[in-house]
Amino acid sequence: MENIEHKHVEVKGLKLHVAEIGCGPKVVVFLHGFPEIWYTWRHQMIAVANKGYRAIAFDFRGYGLSDQPLEPEKATFQDLIDDVVGLLDSLAINKAFLVGKDFGALPAYLIAAVHPERVLGVVTLCLPYILPGTNSIRNDLLPEGFYVARWQVPGRAEADFGRFDVKSVIRNIYTLFSRSEIPIANENQEIMDLFDPSTPLPSWFTEEDLSVYASLYEKSGFRYALQIPYRRFSVDIGISDPKVNAPALLIMGEKDYCMKFPGMEDYIRSGTLKSLVPDLDIIFLEDGCHFVHEQLPHLANQLIITFLDKHSTTA
Repeated sequence: MENIEHKHVEVKGLKLHVAEIGCGPKVVVFLHGFPEIWYTWRHQMIAVANKGYRAIAFDFRGYGLSDQPLEPEKATFQDLIDDVVGLLDSLAINKAFLVGKDFGALPAYLIAAVHPERVLGVVTLCLPYILPGTNSIRNDLLPEGFYVARWQVPGRAEADFGRFDVKSVIRNIYTLFSRSEIPIANENQEIMDLFDPSTPLPSWFTEEDLSVYASLYEKSGFRYALQIPYRRFSVDIGISDPKVNAPALLIMGEKDYCMKFPGMEDYIRSGTLKSLVPDLDIIFLEDGCHFVHEQLPHLANQLIITFLDKHSTTA
């Protein structure tokens, strides 16, 4: 970890916090999800750098040590597409592999769709290719207490999270979301109430890890994170041709609660997903949860590096 270098890079008027390790022409850019940050990729960054790749992970705008945009409530996923492409430009990188987890999968695929000349390949974990729009996540097919639906209500998550310090919020979410059941609250509950204080952290997530996450979210808060992804997921960004022709790999944990979203498993397994991403390999990890890259880092690293090596030689 001590060999990971940190700096800020200005992109579209905002200073983005960038972590980097390794050197050379083969570049891998890692895109985090929620409640994650650049640090979520600590295992993967070191592993790919040791194999000769230049590994870059950054905090999305509004997250961690990156600047906050002036009007978070007007955010769209187009902002993330522009930030990644702008970061590549600022670092003089022509093409890169994109690795995205959770909502970080969306800009990874979308950049490959609209800027194919910048992408060598795409790896996503825990979420397949989903286009932003009104049908991206069907809240109407789940109970009212579905966490996404709850967090989309302005002020509700703020009040829920505000009862706790930042470290407790991260602890609660990591513990709840590492289970195989979709977090759904009862009518008289909030999402944070689902957490049992006697439940320990997952074995693969240490108190030190928690402290790092907390220190970064204490800086940024959750204002932007509640917009992207949750409250702006339904905003169509007008991509007319969403097909991704780049080689791609999807890694899903069989125990990831996202597999229980209505229609999700069928979308992944039926071949519908491959109509959007024809050159896609899908790997299911039997014991994998929603944080499979942290839970099973050696296995995730092996799968990612195998993909990178294969498509570096054909690029």
